[in-house]
Amino acid sequence: MTCSRPGRPATARAVLVLGREFFERPAPEVAPDLIGCGLSYKGRGGVIVETECYTADDPACHGFNGMTERNRRLFGPPGTAYVYRSYGIHELLNFVTDEDGVAAAVLIRAIEPLWGLPAITQRRPGRTERELCAGPGRLTRALGITLADDGANLNRPPFLITAPPTSVDSAQAAQAGPPAAVVAGPRIGISKATERPWRFCAKGSRYLSRPGPA
Repeated sequence: MTCSRPGRPATARAVLVLGREFFERPAPEVAPDLIGCGLSYKGRGGVIVETECYTADDPACHGFNGMTERNRRLFGPPGTAYVYRSYGIHELLNFVTDEDGVAAAVLIRAIEPLWGLPAITQRRPGRTERELCAGPGRLTRALGITLADDGANLNRPPFLITAPPTSVDSAQAAQAGPPAAVVAGPRIGISKATERPWRFCAKGSRYLSRPGPA
């Protein structure tokens, strides 16, 4: 895991921001490593508990048939955001991975909300804490991520992607406890290449979009 040291996020803790080198790897390597990392957008966010990955040779990947105006950010530099609208309703957030020019990314499916909860709750009224960010569309709505963030650099404001507390210092590690085990299973919500075990979840998390793999 390669990181660069930033200032401090809204939580006022020492953190390590994930730099380009972290994302400049195959998506199936990056996706499980993101479980337990922090995702903050304008001070709103939490810990990533569910991801899915997509690669250039994957029929379910938006870039499988080549570059278009809609998916061009998917081919961009690793460590940038690829945001698209699903079914004309929900914006979905992906982290671009692999090498520049290669269509590969990790879809952020769910987080455990921890930072900026009043603002998140205001954006998702009537939802329980578990429901606030449990799903890729719910997550972007709760944090305020839009199509305007397509192509944004993930290690600059308004984004902040950070390593787990266990990667920072022993005091935080003791407070956070042992890292969550990561379990893998088939991706959901797609109709192609459904057999690939590229959905990764924090085992036992109650903030997942759907029940996790056994």
